[in-house]
Amino acid sequence: MDFRLSDIHTDLASTVDAMLGKADMPTATRAWAAGDRAAVAKVYSQLADAGISGLLIDESHGGSSAGAVEMVVAVEQLGRHCAPGPIVESVAVLPILLHDADVLGPLSDLAEGRLATCAIGPLQPLAADTAAADVYLVEDGVLSRATVQSTEPSIDSTRTLSRVTAGDVLATGVDASDAADAGALATAAQLLGLGQAMLSIASEYAQSRKQFGRPIGSFQAVKHHLADVAIAIEMARPLVHAAALGVDGQVPEGTDVSRDISAAKVAAAEAADLSARRSLQVMGAIGYTAEHDISLYITKTRALLNAWGSPAVHRQRILETL
Repeated sequence: MDFRLSDIHTDLASTVDAMLGKADMPTATRAWAAGDRAAVAKVYSQLADAGISGLLIDESHGGSSAGAVEMVVAVEQLGRHCAPGPIVESVAVLPILLHDADVLGPLSDLAEGRLATCAIGPLQPLAADTAAADVYLVEDGVLSRATVQSTEPSIDSTRTLSRVTAGDVLATGVDASDAADAGALATAAQLLGLGQAMLSIASEYAQSRKQFGRPIGSFQAVKHHLADVAIAIEMARPLVHAAALGVDGQVPEGTDVSRDISAAKVAAAEAADLSARRSLQVMGAIGYTAEHDISLYITKTRALLNAWGSPAVHRQRILETL
């Protein structure tokens, strides 16, 4: 199977990359963490105008009627620019969840860039970033609006995690498995973008930082650290794309798509984690400082490793299919 992106997909990636690049996302992200969401809201409004927010929403509800491949391409770029907020939930999880539950009213708001978040049973028991989003809960097959019970900070300063309780019931008999899979797949794509960005930052630093009269990137040990990260990312990316193709039905009949999503989440999480650790080693003390952009990426990576299922959970899912 050919996992290479088409020209349409590379153009989509370039479009999202360009929009986020112009927005100075590190500054906007720090403002978000401080409670000022205006700059990020402006960016997300622009992304919505470009159809990114509604990639998984039908055109009849203002969306783009695209597929999972387009979604992971866009979310990878959002990860690459360390965009804050409930991206995965707004772009991937809730469009699937609300559609499957036949709760179609909020879909047009999501397509227009409104943020939403959710908690789904044991896989994702805490809702992220509830202060900036509409909140939903799926518990025992019941989809409801949710109210926040308590909120805890995350290692990622731009992110909060909240325990929520059920409010107004929207639907019963809801199967949230496809929505949860979408969350795992989108998180894998976001982690890919984070891992790639940290590799780029560390590589650039290794070329400019000199020791013993030469760039530290010229030393074999540093080269090997960065090469290991590049290999891990390039091994994970086809798994993410293959899983997205599976969601879109472009795989042989009988393919276990949920298993492929779990494999993608494990590979992407481990690649991003390796990128974070190796970047910190290469950059040394400056990597620990909140003033350097790398800190935003490292803390977000740590926060997302267990989002929508930890590597251990997804390994267990894979094991159960063998």
